[in-house]
Amino acid sequence: MFGPKRRVFGKRTLRVSARLDPYLLAAVFFVAYAIVSISRYLHAESRSWDLGIFEQVVRSYAHLQAPVSDLKGPGFVILGDHFSPVLLLLAPFYRLFPTPVTLLVAQSLLVALSVVPVTRAAARLLGRARGVAIGGAYGLSWGIQGAIDFDFHEICFAVPLIALSFEAVLAQRWRPALLWALPLLLVKEDLGLTVAAIGLIVVIRTWREHQATAQIAFAVVITGLLTFFVTVGVIIPSFNDGGGYDYWVKLAPEESAPGSALLNGAGDKLRTLLWLLVPTTGLLAPRSPLLIAIVPTLAWRFASQDESHWSTFWHYDAILMPIVFLALVDAIVRTRVSARAWLRAYAFHLPAAVLAAALALTTTRPLASIFEVATYKPTPAGKAGARALSAVPDGATVEVNVRPISQLTRRCRVLWFGNTAGLVPDYIAYYDRALTGDILIEWAKQMHPSATYRLKTHDNGYWVLQRTR
Repeated sequence: MFGPKRRVFGKRTLRVSARLDPYLLAAVFFVAYAIVSISRYLHAESRSWDLGIFEQVVRSYAHLQAPVSDLKGPGFVILGDHFSPVLLLLAPFYRLFPTPVTLLVAQSLLVALSVVPVTRAAARLLGRARGVAIGGAYGLSWGIQGAIDFDFHEICFAVPLIALSFEAVLAQRWRPALLWALPLLLVKEDLGLTVAAIGLIVVIRTWREHQATAQIAFAVVITGLLTFFVTVGVIIPSFNDGGGYDYWVKLAPEESAPGSALLNGAGDKLRTLLWLLVPTTGLLAPRSPLLIAIVPTLAWRFASQDESHWSTFWHYDAILMPIVFLALVDAIVRTRVSARAWLRAYAFHLPAAVLAAALALTTTRPLASIFEVATYKPTPAGKAGARALSAVPDGATVEVNVRPISQLTRRCRVLWFGNTAGLVPDYIAYYDRALTGDILIEWAKQMHPSATYRLKTHDNGYWVLQRTR
């Protein structure tokens, strides 16, 4: 299965070892992900404030300071919002290359690395061709592309850890599976529940024949649950100005009937569930107990009152992709012994089918842009942003909306528009093609009555006000 593959080009013979397949595939995806992420940044097309928030945090770590994000509020320590100390690992790289591009490249690399264990596990259990097909489908999957399209988020650390953990589960290497899962506790607070789910899967698979391992796995279950409750109940509130965990309010109100929140937006939630299981696994993944691990993430998302958590639009599905694809691999292996011939045939051809589905969907997904000439050319919006924001000097305090954020966070103190907590900024940078300078000056007067602002510059939808007193 892992013999060398030979290709003939004229008189030359090229040998490619099957062992290299996962790494070559990951390298291709790394380049593709980086192109999408960096071109979006250079074109000034950031979709949210998260890249700016995380750059402020990493920048603080890089200068040996508390992890503050002024976009969340002046002096706001990010550990009072989400528990993600793993971001400290990016600090040395950011110190060498102080730009948001460092975060985007790191995310591209981490997500691309997850292709290796997915492809490796699939090839070991299903054969080389089907392994490459599943690895390719995974790298192209809509959940992974959604995360790459979302600028940056800390979950990029979780994706390869989950993939490595489940690769070990499929290889029955139980202790490595648990060891790869434990660092998830440092990525984000809700992943403690995912760690518990992985521990439960190992308990289920080892209880009869490896009770000592099952006991260790059960301890991991308890560790994951305790860490989750301690993090959201003690650690995050201790850093939060309000003394609580802000995201509880997104769950159903206490007066609601139990489980009623799960019925809100039922159509959207069902659609998300079908997207998770149909184009990625052909509905075969539910035959694997590995799918248990998607339950914690879907539970908090579907219990939330925030409609963005129900959909497939943002980055939330990226951590589910390694789970569903490796559950597919496990399900195909299980289906080989099915008494139903049609089901065995269906499973046999499914890797090619999911790759075809991923390729078809990619025509309307972010990775399609790597084949467009415009991706590699400067855009009017990008040029205008660079010109307008050059009017803001290094070290200035700036109040902004979305688009100017990541263009300024590496060199200025950046605050979110309307959330300065009484701090009066030196500049206001705003992007809105429908806006006028007079309207923006009036808004500035309402938000900061003790200050006076004048229009410094405007260019193709970018507006910059300067404080005069």
